[in-house]
Amino acid sequence: MHEIISFITTTNNFTISEFLILCISSYITSTITASFGLGGGALLILIMVNILNPLVIVPIHAVIQISSNSTRAVMLREHIDLKYFTPFIFGSLIGVSIAGIILIDLPKHIIQSLIGIFILYSIYVPQARNIKISNKSIGLIGLISSFLTMFIGASGPIMAPFIRSFTKNRQSTVATQAAFMTWKHGIKIIVFLFLGFSFSEYIFLIIAMIVFGIFGTWTGKKILTNIKEKLFGRVFNFILTILAIRLIYEGLIQFVNFI
Repeated sequence: MHEIISFITTTNNFTISEFLILCISSYITSTITASFGLGGGALLILIMVNILNPLVIVPIHAVIQISSNSTRAVMLREHIDLKYFTPFIFGSLIGVSIAGIILIDLPKHIIQSLIGIFILYSIYVPQARNIKISNKSIGLIGLISSFLTMFIGASGPIMAPFIRSFTKNRQSTVATQAAFMTWKHGIKIIVFLFLGFSFSEYIFLIIAMIVFGIFGTWTGKKILTNIKEKLFGRVFNFILTILAIRLIYEGLIQFVNFI
């Protein structure tokens, strides 16, 4: 086993410790997301940034997340609410298409800060919580989130308040978010393949992280089944708040460094 891990790490230019950290992180973050519907993807990106080449993080993250989300969607398939899935499909296709054909250097610090502010607004402003969910609004969210995910990786928090607003309980929230994210990560992977990214160079790491992620999803499902609805809602909003504050903080730090 040690020889196999040594071969994997030597091939991909990271240490055995870093390999194990990524695998364990995949388990933990999958557990978090399966328990509360979000948070794991953003946390995994944060960990990967400190280990992997920045140029490969978003594509590899997409593969890990499509496995994690599809596993979660299958395990909770009876709770998936697909009433707004069609407009989301069309919106996300437009979003990734635009991201794939335009070559611009997006001001990441501004994007992160605006996303963070939007998330806080959607949680804590009463008018935002009463927003009318429609085919148009979900299609627009699909477009925006899919466009941004090509640049910042984890965009689940943008969708989360909307999905939470039209799903009837915690299982439905987690399952529906998983189904939507499976589609979005799938088309993102297709775009990266079209742009020439070689996933085969990292295939051993990807397989290992997927396996650990599946076990994490199974653990998270057990937690989701036993947690109370009111507590789920509080933790859901707490995770969103932390993610939003982190986005705003990182955006401000990057802005200060930029000027």
